[in-house]
Amino acid sequence: MISETFVKILAIALLIIVAVVLILGIGTLFKGGRTSKKYSNKLMQLRVLFQFIAIVVLVSFAYFFKD
Repeated sequence: MISETFVKILAIALLIIVAVVLILGIGTLFKGGRTSKKYSNKLMQLRVLFQFIAIVVLVSFAYFFKD
C-alpha cells in the first residue's frame, strides 16, 4: 500500500515541477530575442502537460485515499 508520506511528497514534487516550468517559461518570455522565440512556447506547452499530470495524480489520490 502507498504510504501517506509518499503521497504528500509526490504531490509537493509535482507542484514544484509545475511552478519551476512556469517560472522558466515566463522568464524566457520576458527575456525576448531568439531564446524567447525558440523556447517560450515549448516551455508553456510543457507546463500545461505537467499541470495535467499533477491534476490527474492529485484527483486520483483524493478519490482513492478518501476516508
